Amino acid sequence: MTPAVAVVGAGPAGALAACLLARRGVEVLLIDRAAFPRGKVCGCCLNGRALAALDAAGLSDLPRRLGAVPTREVLIASGGRSARLDMPGGVSVSRAALDDALVNEAVRAGATFLPSAEARLVGGGPEYRTLSLRIAGVTSLVRASVVLAADGLGGLLAARGGVTHAPAEVGSRIGAGAVMDAPTFFAPGTVYMACGPHGYTGLVRLEDGRLDVACALDAAAVRGERPAALAATIIRAAGWPVPEAILEVPWRGTAPLTRSAGTVAARRLFVLGDAAGYVEPFTGEGMAWAMASASALAPLAAGASAAWHDAYINRWKAAHRRIVTRRQTACRVLAFALRRPWLTAFAVRALSLFPALAWPVLRSLEVR
Repeated sequence: MTPAVAVVGAGPAGALAACLLARRGVEVLLIDRAAFPRGKVCGCCLNGRALAALDAAGLSDLPRRLGAVPTREVLIASGGRSARLDMPGGVSVSRAALDDALVNEAVRAGATFLPSAEARLVGGGPEYRTLSLRIAGVTSLVRASVVLAADGLGGLLAARGGVTHAPAEVGSRIGAGAVMDAPTFFAPGTVYMACGPHGYTGLVRLEDGRLDVACALDAAAVRGERPAALAATIIRAAGWPVPEAILEVPWRGTAPLTRSAGTVAARRLFVLGDAAGYVEPFTGEGMAWAMASASALAPLAAGASAAWHDAYINRWKAAHRRIVTRRQTACRVLAFALRRPWLTAFAVRALSLFPALAWPVLRSLEVR
């Protein structure tokens, strides 16, 4: 195979980039190690910025087609207090449905999709990069003019190719999540966020009525107790009902969440999405970073695949810094507060009395 662009990772960043490249007439090979559809550990929220990226890509009707649930507010609980804040302009939708739909849009635009395929960056020359693909025990080589590494949190494609690595920061929390039947207490359209001394748990109803439960937990606490049990403790402390199936349904985990890539671009290689660095996100921000970076990279990758010039390296570094890295600063501040129960409890108490204090943060998530 000799595609112009090979995209490794079919999450929102990779699938959307593949779709936009294919629409430009670029020959695209989209690769993922999982069979689709598949779920992911995720808060499953798209905020206004994520929806704006879909709109710019001509996919504004995608959430509606998937039955996404409009979100109106966020309820935050900590230290025995809670605050209810208006947060219109977003939706909740399962990653199984969203990612599968984005892959289908890429295929419809002309991309070739290879699921259940393990990719490794094994070399290249002045005019191409080489990937080793392993599918059902059979290995083959692919040469592409440009490779996009969108292989997710802790992705090793670029690192194994000797290009860059995104090590976890010291003390980084890990993610864990599951989907289950929802107690009637958890209403559609509300994002619930319970904060405890060992992490926080977000809960939101999905398009099929089930409840998505996603946590960011201290690694030391997880070593001593199951993530499901920790989540149940955090939810119970908030005064909310614990879903009956929380200890029975399958749970997924993630690599440590907060990390920074050494570089996001090299010769004929671009890194995007969670593989390019991640910070414990606030509602919907992680998805917004992924989609916005895909939209920004597509025209650069199209030009680079047609006629490579090393200037593309610095152009993507600058664009990624502007679109993603700067916006992650606010999430770092929130993560700092969430690691300090006394500060989180104080903030929730203040917000319960003066909800307008949250306006600057919530407004930044709504901009379209």
